[in-house]
Amino acid sequence: MKRGRLPIGVWAAAVLLPVLVGLIVYSLLPGGQSTAIVSGRGPGPYRGSQPPKGILVPNFAMRDYHGKLVRTRALRGKAVLVTFLDTDCKTKCPLIASAVGDALRLLAPSERGQVAPLALSVNPKRDTPARARRFLRQRQALGLDFLVGTLKEMRPVWRAFHIVAAAQTGNADIHSADVRIYDRKGEWVSTLHLPPDLTPENVAHDLRTALAGGRS
Repeated sequence: MKRGRLPIGVWAAAVLLPVLVGLIVYSLLPGGQSTAIVSGRGPGPYRGSQPPKGILVPNFAMRDYHGKLVRTRALRGKAVLVTFLDTDCKTKCPLIASAVGDALRLLAPSERGQVAPLALSVNPKRDTPARARRFLRQRQALGLDFLVGTLKEMRPVWRAFHIVAAAQTGNADIHSADVRIYDRKGEWVSTLHLPPDLTPENVAHDLRTALAGGRS
């Protein structure tokens, strides 16, 4: 039996509820506390939330908007940043791309060479190489490597990351949109969200901490 697509309201609730909760909590905190949430340290060495230990970056091979083949298996030894973007998105995606672009500029050249920043398309029909290039240029985020592909190629990658894509919700602004940091061994060590902790300073801090093996 053919399954119907879930109503858009269900997708919206699943994707946006964590963001809305974060906004409410953020708005209720006093000024001093809210600053600590945005740019301060968490209970561990990372400023983003820390996932359970032992989760590795999925193995996949995809081409970026330049046509270069990117294999995650070949990125071991580097800190890997992964986020999920839609070039039609007008809410979270421009802010995420700008924050990551600014974070990469905060890194020293020696650090930047040890980081692999990846953006995965969540809307393959719209995220063409030309649109990806224009989107990154507008957000001053050309240091972010935008990976594109067909719907058939992208689906198993979305499943591997356990994300909801815009192609599945039918809305460019409704999809998973976190930033994930993986250490040199490929282990997922930090997750940053809009809000409260996705800032250029926090992204740069967590990338440096991942390069240092969890020592901030």
